[in-house]
Amino acid sequence: DDRAALKPSARKPTGVLPVRGAGTHNLRDVDVDIPLGVLVVVTGVAGSGKSSLIHGSVSGRDGVVSVDQTAIRGSRRSNPATYTGLLDPIRKAFAKANGVKPALFSPNSEGACPTCNGAGVIYTDLGMMAGVSTTCEECEGRRFQASVLEYHLGGRDISEVLAMSVAEAEEFFGAGEARTPAAHAILDRLADVGLGYLTLGQPLTTLSGGQRQRLKLATHMAEKGGVYVLDEPTTGLHLADVELLLGRLDRLVDSGKSVIVIEHHQAVMAHADWLIDLGPGAGHDGGRVVFEGTPADLVAARATLTGEHLAAYVGA
Repeated sequence: DDRAALKPSARKPTGVLPVRGAGTHNLRDVDVDIPLGVLVVVTGVAGSGKSSLIHGSVSGRDGVVSVDQTAIRGSRRSNPATYTGLLDPIRKAFAKANGVKPALFSPNSEGACPTCNGAGVIYTDLGMMAGVSTTCEECEGRRFQASVLEYHLGGRDISEVLAMSVAEAEEFFGAGEARTPAAHAILDRLADVGLGYLTLGQPLTTLSGGQRQRLKLATHMAEKGGVYVLDEPTTGLHLADVELLLGRLDRLVDSGKSVIVIEHHQAVMAHADWLIDLGPGAGHDGGRVVFEGTPADLVAARATLTGEHLAAYVGA
C-alpha cells in the first residue's frame, strides 16, 4: 500500500545537455535535450532504447559519472571496508591511537593470522567435489594475530570494528575517542544508499547484485562529476530503501549536481522533475522519444504505456 505521490512542483533546470542524431542499436536518429540541475528519469518498456540513449550518447562525456550494473570485481578477501577505501582511515586511526604502524590492522598485510593468512577460514579443495571452508582455529575467524587484537580504539579491537554494521560504525566513528571524520563521511554515504545493515568485513562475494551496485554508487558519490548516470539503482531494493535512495538523489541534485536515472520503478518516476519516455514498443517498435515533460503532465496525458501505469500507481 506504500505509494509514492507525484511531486507538487518540479525543480527548474539550470541548462540542457543536448543529444543529437543518436542512432545506437535501435534508436532512430533521436534528438533530445536532457535538462541539467534536476532529477531526470528515463523510462520506457524493456528494449525501448533507454540504455542505448544514455550510455551511447551521455556516459562518455566529460564530467559524467556513470554507475552501471556491471559486477564489482572482488575476491573473498575484499569487503565493503576495502572496496570503499574505508579501511585506510580506520587503520590510521588505530595506528595513531596505539603508536604502531597501520599495516598491522589489515588482514591482507602484516597483522594477518599466519595460519589462515588473514582469510578467517581455511579452504580445502576436494578436487572433484565442491571445496569446503572451515573457520580458522587459530584466530577463530577474526583474521588477525592475537597480538594485534590487544590494540584498541574507543574500547574496540580491529576485528570487532570489522564485525560492526555500517549504521553501528557510523555512530562509533562519529563521536567520542574513535571520532574519525574521513571514515564517518564514507559510512554516511553507505547508509544513504540503504546499506546500513551490511557489516564492514562481509566478503564482497556474498553481496547481491543490487547491494554491489549501491556499494559502487556510494563510492562514486565522492567523485567530482557534475552529472550522475544511474542504471536501475532500485534493483533488489525494499520499498523503504527506495525512499532512502530517493532522499540521497534529492540531496545530490540540491547540492548542484544533475542526476539521470534509467528506471522501471514507478516510485522513482513519480519523484522525478522531468521524464523522458522511450518507445512506443521494444526492439524495432521502439527507439523513439514518445514523451518529454513532468510526471504530472504524463499522468494527465496518459499518452504512453508508462503514463497509463504511472497514473494507476499514483491513483490519478
